[in-house]
Amino acid sequence: MNTTSPTPTQTVTPSGTPAGIAPAFAELGLAEPLLRALAAANYTTPTPIQAQAIPALLQGRDMLGLAQTGTGKTAAFALPILQQLAEMKENPAPKSVRALILAPTRELAVQISDSFKTYGRNLRLRQAVILGGVSQGPQVRSLSRGVDILIATPGRLMDLLNQRHLRLDKVSHLVLDEADRMLDMGFIRDVRKIVAAIPARRHSLLFSATMPAEVAKLAAEMLHNPLRVEVTPQKITVERIEQSVYHVSMAEKRDLLEKLLRDPALSRVIVFTRTKHRANRVAEQLDKAGIPADAIHGNKSQNARQRALEDFRNGRARVLVATDIAARGIDVPGITHVINYELPNEPESYVHRIGRTARAGAGGAAISFCDADERGNLRDIERLTKQAITVIGAAPANDDRGPRRTAANQNRGQRPGQAQRKRQPEHGRDRDREGGRQEGRGERPAQRAGGQRPGFGSGQRRDEQTQGQQTRDQQKPGDRRTAGGNAGHAGNGGKPAAAKGKPNGGQRPFKGPRRPHGGSGTGGNRRPGQGRASATSSR
Repeated sequence: MNTTSPTPTQTVTPSGTPAGIAPAFAELGLAEPLLRALAAANYTTPTPIQAQAIPALLQGRDMLGLAQTGTGKTAAFALPILQQLAEMKENPAPKSVRALILAPTRELAVQISDSFKTYGRNLRLRQAVILGGVSQGPQVRSLSRGVDILIATPGRLMDLLNQRHLRLDKVSHLVLDEADRMLDMGFIRDVRKIVAAIPARRHSLLFSATMPAEVAKLAAEMLHNPLRVEVTPQKITVERIEQSVYHVSMAEKRDLLEKLLRDPALSRVIVFTRTKHRANRVAEQLDKAGIPADAIHGNKSQNARQRALEDFRNGRARVLVATDIAARGIDVPGITHVINYELPNEPESYVHRIGRTARAGAGGAAISFCDADERGNLRDIERLTKQAITVIGAAPANDDRGPRRTAANQNRGQRPGQAQRKRQPEHGRDRDREGGRQEGRGERPAQRAGGQRPGFGSGQRRDEQTQGQQTRDQQKPGDRRTAGGNAGHAGNGGKPAAAKGKPNGGQRPFKGPRRPHGGSGTGGNRRPGQGRASATSSR
């Protein structure tokens, strides 16, 4: 349910716009303190999502925003929230929050916090940011007096909520930013718990780059008669970015990366990998090659991640090697190139990756390395962007733009030889059926040596039993004991058979694996429990 629409206390119209204030933002109905802050930050013209969202949000409408990063959506929801909180003139209660903004990553939370500070510099509102990777002590102290605006990641917020360092019963504004990314990172359950702890009478906003079914369901649950603002279509073609791809093997990617980075035109580069381990290795290899680089991923502490971003932003690190944690919401100006060392599994992640360049109307370049196992991912990316990526160098001979599920990538993610090992038992069973017996199952060590028993064929077993009986009948008693000891089961240690005149010296024909009883299989020399262990090991 929406809150009552507030009335702005002071609105600057275009006709009476003071010097230094952008008339375009004044037309949206923003208050004079916000307009002065925008002018100081060199904001002159609203982006499409700002022009559509700000007037509706000032009227108290819930909103569902479909927009990529870099479209100005942070200002689109931050400016109306700041104006409405300032007009309410209420002080937050201890441990309470008036406006809650949830972000999927620590970097995005810090960036949103910086934006609120920039826009609200002329307003007396308290704000805090809580996130994982750092000590919670300072965060708990900042929440003890209560805050007007809280920017948080879901994990740390749930920790503090469960520890009763925070209460959400006074929240009047709720924003979910990058909701689809929260779904990818497994935060949706925490988000539902957080939404359930907030009063139903609130102003709610949800922003997402894409709209999977789970996010659409969440939007239907938390939004009331929302205004839908879709700035860009769900299928996006990045037109200002020059895209190219090299078809190389994984072993060749390292040398190719170093070769490309020798060009001084690649002055500020983000290199994306799929795994944290690969990001560390690539950064270390570049450092050894004399190219200043740093890595950023989820295993690093928040201080280390912020330090890496600052070094990259200030130019101390020319290259930032990152996993997809940095693919959204990280706004570092002047990125000239994005290099996909490994193509992402999801084509939407490719769009977010290369969107780190060509920001604010500038151009940029995206270079991808593609090995044989990644060609299916490349085809999915081209289907999403609806354009073929320029191939540099030789194209693969079998690149037929066919379906993704090829024999080369059906076993992607498996260790070398793992797929072949899975197929071996099947081939073994085929050989066993053709040979009439099962190799290696239920055989005793002596059988695999010289004392192997006859096969499973019943006719062969019956003929050999008859032949053995005739031989024993022709022997003398002394010879029969010797023959019986030699013909008996090898496990008897050459001792005479228990029954005279019976086939196989009193031993029943071997019919496959069976559980031995007591110690009878070793002439009485087996220790207690040894028979069961032997049978288990033979199987």
